Amino acid sequence: MTAEVRPFGTWPSPITAAMLVEGGLDLSELWLEDGVTYWREGRPAEGGRGVIVRGDPWSSPVDVIPEGFNARTTVHEYGGGSYLVHRGAVWFSNMADQRLYRVGAGGGDPEPVTPDTGGTHRYADGRATPDGSLLITVRERHEGDGRPEHVVNDLAVLPADGSAKPRTIAGGRDFYAAPRISPDGSQLCWLEWDLPFMPFDGTELWVADLAADGTLSGHRHVAGRLPGAAGAGRSVVAPDWSPDGDLCFVNDPDGWWNLYRERDGQITALTSREAEFGWPAWGFGQRPYGFLSDGRIACMYGQGGTQTVALLDPTSGELVDLDLPHSAIHWPDLVVEGSTAAVIAAGPTIPAQVLHLDFASRGVEVLRESAQIALDPGYLSVPVPIEFATEGGLTAHAHHYPPANAAAEPPAGELPPLIVHSHGGPTAEHSAGFDLGIQYFTSRGFAVVDVNYGGSTGFGRAYRERLYGTWGVVDTMDCINAAKHLAAQGLADPARLIITGGSAGGYTTLCALTFHDDFAVGSSYFGLADLEPFATGETHKFESRYLEQLIGPYPQAADTFRARSPIHYVDLLSCPVLLLQGAEDEVVPPAQAEIMVEALKAKGLPYAYLLFEGEQHGFRKAENIIAATEAELSFYGQILGFEPPDVPRLPIQNLPS
Repeated sequence: MTAEVRPFGTWPSPITAAMLVEGGLDLSELWLEDGVTYWREGRPAEGGRGVIVRGDPWSSPVDVIPEGFNARTTVHEYGGGSYLVHRGAVWFSNMADQRLYRVGAGGGDPEPVTPDTGGTHRYADGRATPDGSLLITVRERHEGDGRPEHVVNDLAVLPADGSAKPRTIAGGRDFYAAPRISPDGSQLCWLEWDLPFMPFDGTELWVADLAADGTLSGHRHVAGRLPGAAGAGRSVVAPDWSPDGDLCFVNDPDGWWNLYRERDGQITALTSREAEFGWPAWGFGQRPYGFLSDGRIACMYGQGGTQTVALLDPTSGELVDLDLPHSAIHWPDLVVEGSTAAVIAAGPTIPAQVLHLDFASRGVEVLRESAQIALDPGYLSVPVPIEFATEGGLTAHAHHYPPANAAAEPPAGELPPLIVHSHGGPTAEHSAGFDLGIQYFTSRGFAVVDVNYGGSTGFGRAYRERLYGTWGVVDTMDCINAAKHLAAQGLADPARLIITGGSAGGYTTLCALTFHDDFAVGSSYFGLADLEPFATGETHKFESRYLEQLIGPYPQAADTFRARSPIHYVDLLSCPVLLLQGAEDEVVPPAQAEIMVEALKAKGLPYAYLLFEGEQHGFRKAENIIAATEAELSFYGQILGFEPPDVPRLPIQNLPS
């Protein structure tokens, strides 16, 4: 194939915005029982509907829940842990009414097992007792006006057949997670913590005796603590019981999430590495390890921006990485049964896959792929991990994707425009897994850098806590310095730097565009513009006091909140901005975007604002994902002075003719 000489950004690409959703699936929430693997599929082509699917290496996957049902919980707004399986029966949270429904082992129509509260009572992360008679679940009750102070979280028990209402068995703390029942049904462990802390700041692991009716007694604190409290360890995640009744969990007393075991009252470290065997619990259902029948533990860990599946011998401590071509784990969800396991993993050029691993035969089967798209490898950009200098003599991390297109090459001497991705969370982590959204841009002649700025997961607690008290500063400067690093190496055009991000990443984007002049253009997906509403109860309970860690206590630090809020400094804003927002977003309400719209309008700066009806925090509908992606490309092209082919021209306000 002869490459055509065309400017960066105008390369014709076989990767269309429609391909991002045609057959594209969001795979999550694994379960493994009796040789059958279950998972949840988010389907953009069905309006973002979540479908529970089951499959095995010998048959094609089948849907467990019928049309008209959407498996998704909104506990903590971010959800996760939306279903459970026991003896082939499935209980799941339905998005429309947040009730739990049951589908029998033989299939059939879902039947509700919790009362209809109009969506005010929500359930997540449930487990069934060994005899299948009871369900124990996290419950979230929205009472009165639904403000954070009127939301109650607890652990609840209910008959599995729905013959009685759920009742509280543990309450009084702000949050609960991960109720796990011992194999003999005699004990329950769980996590609990209080505001203002997030679960990655500090949690407490508790155990109690579990009676036949679900009542708890003999409560015992095992590990973890809230910041400032006495005791070893801090943030416990992913507790679970081994088949022999040992209690295992992930904890970070030494600054890294390692795997621990309690046996006969003694706690022992099973791993001791500068690596993360757990992740921040933004969603429910984290399971980064499981127990094989031969005594080994299958586990996953992150280190240096990549994730690995491994086998741990708990006796010797030997950790052996599996030889898989996958280097990215979308979410820590590894389920194990006997000598088999299932995991969702991806590679730089491999879309996310549900993998069935057989450790006896060493076989690997792909049960489902997130995307089945045949592409010439010449159109795929392979990321390169980079470490670059940033403020205070420190370094930060990122993945760099150079432009890649087998059919095009740039004019001599031209450098590519660079898109800087700022992730959300802000404690998330950009992995090196296949991302068709990134390839959409790199195949058109953009370079992309995914920045794991200070505050990101995967590099230890100290790296994650760089952001405490400095949000809007450290993250912003790391994004700027990543761009400068690539420009200095001749890998990006310093005059055509772009920044984009969603949620917390949208806030970083707005900070970079407002307080600095390094970027020519930017786009914010449901990003924060004014921090003060998030300190005064105008957001959901889970994050209602998160900014006390990231900014400072309010109102004592009111001046800092204002100083870090782009909306108060719009006079400094001097470049075009694209704003994209979900109309039903409860995490970052549309008012945040509309504040910036009014400011851009008043200043006469070029801008576009797309408000998507029916969308919440993150876009799930196919037509909206397509529209947002094409709008982003068109916006960059018009602002930077080139016309991307095969994309509708986005109307831009205040654009000079």
